[in-house]
Amino acid sequence: MSDVENRDGAAPATSSRGTFASRLLPLFGAIALMATSAIGPGFLTQTATFTQQLGAAFSFGILISVLLDLAIQLNVWRVIGVSGLRAQELAQRVLPGLGVVLSIIVFVCGFIANMGNVAGAGLGLNVLFGLDPRWGAVITTALALVIFLNRYFIKIMDRTTVPLGLVMLGLTLLVAVVSTPPVDQAALQTVVPDQIDILAITTIVGGTVGGYITYAGAHKLLASGISGPGKVRQIANTSAMGVLATGVMRWLLFLAVLGVVSTGAVLDVTDNPAADAFQAAAGDIGFKIFGVVLWAAAMTSVIGASFTSISFISTYSRRLRDREGLAVSAFVVACCTVFLLAGQTPVTVLVFSGGFNGLVLPLGFTVTMWIAWRRRDLLRGYRYPRWLIVVGVAGLVVSYVLAVLAFEPVFALLQ
Repeated sequence: MSDVENRDGAAPATSSRGTFASRLLPLFGAIALMATSAIGPGFLTQTATFTQQLGAAFSFGILISVLLDLAIQLNVWRVIGVSGLRAQELAQRVLPGLGVVLSIIVFVCGFIANMGNVAGAGLGLNVLFGLDPRWGAVITTALALVIFLNRYFIKIMDRTTVPLGLVMLGLTLLVAVVSTPPVDQAALQTVVPDQIDILAITTIVGGTVGGYITYAGAHKLLASGISGPGKVRQIANTSAMGVLATGVMRWLLFLAVLGVVSTGAVLDVTDNPAADAFQAAAGDIGFKIFGVVLWAAAMTSVIGASFTSISFISTYSRRLRDREGLAVSAFVVACCTVFLLAGQTPVTVLVFSGGFNGLVLPLGFTVTMWIAWRRRDLLRGYRYPRWLIVVGVAGLVVSYVLAVLAFEPVFALLQ
C-alpha cells in the first residue's frame, strides 16, 4: 500500500465513479486549501480597511495582486508538484541551510497568522451566538483537533474546506448584490486608478500569496500523492483555479464594501470594518451573515495555516512525519493558548501580518525560479516552459520592488 493510501486510508477504486471521485477530491481540496488559506480574518479586515481608504481605486491593487498571484502560484505549484519535494527540501538542495531558514520564516509567519485566525473564529462565533470570543476560539480549536487527530485527516480536510469555501463565496456574493456597488467606477479604476497605494498592494499580495499561503495548495497536493512530470496538466489547471477562486472572492468582498462606502458611510477601521460593511449593507441579517463568513474564513485558514506550517518542519524529524496529525494539533493548541493569554488580535496586527508576508515572499520565490531556470535535475528531467519562466521572473521582480517600497510603511504600522 502506498504512503498516500496509508495516510488517507483509501482503498483502490473498484468503479469508474469511485476512481473519478477519488481523483477530483484531492484536486478540489488543494484548490480550496489554497483559496481559503488566503481568505482568513486578515483578508476580510485588509480588504475592508483599504476599500474604506481608497474607494474604487483599490480595485487596481486587487488586479495587481491577482496577476502577481497567478505568476507566483503557477510556478510554485509546478516546481513543487513536478519535483515531488516540498519547498524547504528544494531550498536545502539549492543551498545547504537555506531550507532551514525558509522553514523558520514560514513557520513563524504561519504562527502569527494563525493567532489571528483563531481570534477571528472566536469573533465569528461571538457575532453568531453572543459567545465570549475566547470560548469561540476554544470551540474552533476543538473542532480543528477533531480533524487533525483523525488518521484520515487529509481526506477530512478536503471535505471541510471545499463546502466552507463555497459558503463564503455564496454569502459574500449575496451581500455584494444587496449593497449595489458602483461597478462601472470599479471597472474603470481597475485599469485607470485615481491613486496607487504601495502599502495596500503589498499587504493584499502578502495576505493572498505571501508566507505559508504560497505553499499551502502545493504541499497539500503532494500530501495527496499528486506529483511528477506526468501530472503537469493537473497541477497547472489546479493552481490556476485556485488563483481564480481567490481573486473572485476578493473582488466580491471589495464590491460588497464599496457599495457601502460609496454611500458616504464610514467604517470603523480600528475595530471590525468588514462587520460594519455587512451590517450597513443588509442590516442585522447582514451582520449574522458576516459572522458565518468570518467563522468559515477563520476555520479554513486555521486548517490551512496549521497544516502548511507543520509541513515545513516535519521533514526534519521522522517522529514528526509519522505523527503529523498530532503535530498539527499541537500547533493549533499553541496558537489558541497564545491568543487566550495575549487577548484579541487588533486590526493593525492583521494588516501587519499580510504586509510582513509580502516582505518575505521574494525569498522562497527566488528559489522556485532558480530551480525552474537552472535545476532541471530537481525537476526529474522535465523541460520547463520558457514563457512560464518569463512570467515568473516578472512576478519576482515586482515582488522585490513592492517589498523594498513597502518595507518602512509595513513596520510603521506597529508604531
